[in-house]
Amino acid sequence: MSTTPPLSDADRAHLGRAVALGRRGWGRVHPNPMVGCVLVRDGEVVAEGWHGEFGGPHAETVALEAAGPAARGATAYVSLEPCRHEGKTPACTRALMASGVARVVFGAADPGAESGGGGAELARAGIEVVGPVFDEPEAHSLNPAFHHRFASALPWVALKLAVSLDGRIAEREGVRTTLSGSESAAAVHTLRAGFDGILVGGTTGRVDDPLLTVRGAVEPRVPPVRIVLDPAAAIPSDAAVFEAAAEVPLWVFTRDDAAEAELERLETAGASVHPVPAIGPHELDLGHVLRHCAVAGVGAILCEGGGRLAASLLNGDFVRRLYWVVVPRLLGTEGVPAFPDVVGSDAAGVVWTPAEPARLRGPDTWITLDRREA
Repeated sequence: MSTTPPLSDADRAHLGRAVALGRRGWGRVHPNPMVGCVLVRDGEVVAEGWHGEFGGPHAETVALEAAGPAARGATAYVSLEPCRHEGKTPACTRALMASGVARVVFGAADPGAESGGGGAELARAGIEVVGPVFDEPEAHSLNPAFHHRFASALPWVALKLAVSLDGRIAEREGVRTTLSGSESAAAVHTLRAGFDGILVGGTTGRVDDPLLTVRGAVEPRVPPVRIVLDPAAAIPSDAAVFEAAAEVPLWVFTRDDAAEAELERLETAGASVHPVPAIGPHELDLGHVLRHCAVAGVGAILCEGGGRLAASLLNGDFVRRLYWVVVPRLLGTEGVPAFPDVVGSDAAGVVWTPAEPARLRGPDTWITLDRREA
């Protein structure tokens, strides 16, 4: 397998197109990675494909079937290294070899012990292989939860906060405040569709009273479980999260010494209650919570606040991505700071790098940052 000669501008453009195609699988393919494929022969695109549904055909297979005989002698641009194992679908390497493609350019290496190594297998078959093209941070940013599960037993955790220009998340303590605009609200629902769980703290659950379901353009293959951290088991039974408990799972984590009557009340209202150890009067052991989620199959979690929970997750080094939504408003000194508790020095020393360019959604600016791993 070789990474020479260097990629041309056309190569990079086609690989970029493959990445963009792969993103069309958001919310439908996880825990599989999002993958796109572009087939090019004699400078012309002959077919495109992407992995569109968990258990369905992979991007390479879709593109090859669309191309038919035109695939022979073509270059296949794939955002992720073609897999070489037989799973729910046949190995992509075998399909590529059988098609007669002459060259394969792939962006990110596949970290799987069974699925990885497809590039080397293709090279042994006499196909010119170029890749991995992306460096490790860029590769991870495309399918972060997928890569994370090969490196950690805990879920991949992303934190989303909408903040004012002066770093506030609410007008006053205990006051529900809608900061971001309608475009951001739509983007949040799309974002939720690609996660296994949506997490909030107990204060957010009581004050903001969110439903935490996905109600947007992308219908998730499996609705993410709603997770509320409520140490004292104090969330009221008529809170919005209980409305859809029969259709979308609701987990409430409480202190392991919370009043039995309150636990029974939450269960009667429709929640699955999970008492866990606490590390203070108002804070649960987040490591214990996340391990429980991982064992239950929740591999990617989006935390939507509040500030105390966000600070605790950062202090515990659990957050791997930040979705920072900056709203063009000032809330003043009475406003609730994004991090009411001081973020510790260890968290303050972490370096965050852009996962994608900042973008405007209506009046709001979305900044997506990934934690730079050592």
